[in-house]
Amino acid sequence: MAGSKKAVVLLSGGLDSSTVLKIAMDHHDEVYALSFRYGQRHSVELDCARRVAESANVARHVIVDIDLRQFGGSALTDDIDVPRDRSDAEMADEIPITYVPARNTIFLSFGLAWAEVLKADNIYVGVNAVDYSGYPDCRPEFISAFEAMANLATKESVEGRSHIRIHTPLIDLTKAQIIHEGLALGVDYSLTSSCYDPGDDGNPCRSCDSCLLRQKGFASAGVADPLIEKFDNA
Repeated sequence: MAGSKKAVVLLSGGLDSSTVLKIAMDHHDEVYALSFRYGQRHSVELDCARRVAESANVARHVIVDIDLRQFGGSALTDDIDVPRDRSDAEMADEIPITYVPARNTIFLSFGLAWAEVLKADNIYVGVNAVDYSGYPDCRPEFISAFEAMANLATKESVEGRSHIRIHTPLIDLTKAQIIHEGLALGVDYSLTSSCYDPGDDGNPCRSCDSCLLRQKGFASAGVADPLIEKFDNA
């Protein structure tokens, strides 16, 4: 892991990115959080991102506006139903309709731009290639290719003042391992949201792919999900 320099963290407000934020805070003096209002179905995750960033006391939290609804093509950015109550086999069968075309490429590009301005060599993203929904832009091959491109595409790198590293500390972990790591670091998972289609109050649907993966992760970790407890005890 890199030493104590500046880092940019892509923060969605979900379980994974909130864990990654804590990991980055443990390794860098200044951590900057970057979130996106990209035309997603709901604003709940951005509310969560704000709370998580405030709780972590990041150097700065920026929310960028990008309207991917203009393109559609995903249940998260178009008038397409979010799949529900799918089995593990169904989730693994094909790349799901909740995949947003080129989303991580776009987000990492914005992260790269901000990192260059900040003179930050480190970008963190909470992608995972184990307990995930099969998205192509969560694979190690994609991350390696983007990192290589980043060091060809920026003035700071070309002129030898910087070498960008894309950190993916969760990429080989199961969801249960991620949860254990986060709890050890003090992540408050009640502040996070993983649901693709939550209620306006943030109550997760508990049946979309992301909710089911989260439920499975907490069950495997042997701990209760504080977000579910919060709503069940309200």
